[in-house]
Amino acid sequence: MTERRAAHRYDLSLPVIIRVPYDKDGPTRNGKTRDISTRGVYFTIDQDLAAGAELDITLTLPAQITRGTEVFVRAQGKVVRVEKKNHDGSLHLGVAAVIERYDIIRGEPDHV
Repeated sequence: MTERRAAHRYDLSLPVIIRVPYDKDGPTRNGKTRDISTRGVYFTIDQDLAAGAELDITLTLPAQITRGTEVFVRAQGKVVRVEKKNHDGSLHLGVAAVIERYDIIRGEPDHV
């Protein structure tokens, strides 16, 4: 199988906060990234999401990764694939999302 990704993916397990749709006042859902690139992210979550859903994604890059202080990444994207996975008897969803836009925020994010 040929690799079709244009951007390098990094295996990073980080907490992620998801809002659907990407409305700053909408409810949040918590998940964990499996890998991330500048163009996409794969994360697991225990609430249902559907392909095509628009997302607001917030994650924190810890100081160990940035070699300085914590850096917050706010991204907008869209779900392209959802995979149902059983893990230790509970259902989790694996979600692949394309990142359409992102901002790097140093210090505390405006709202999470």
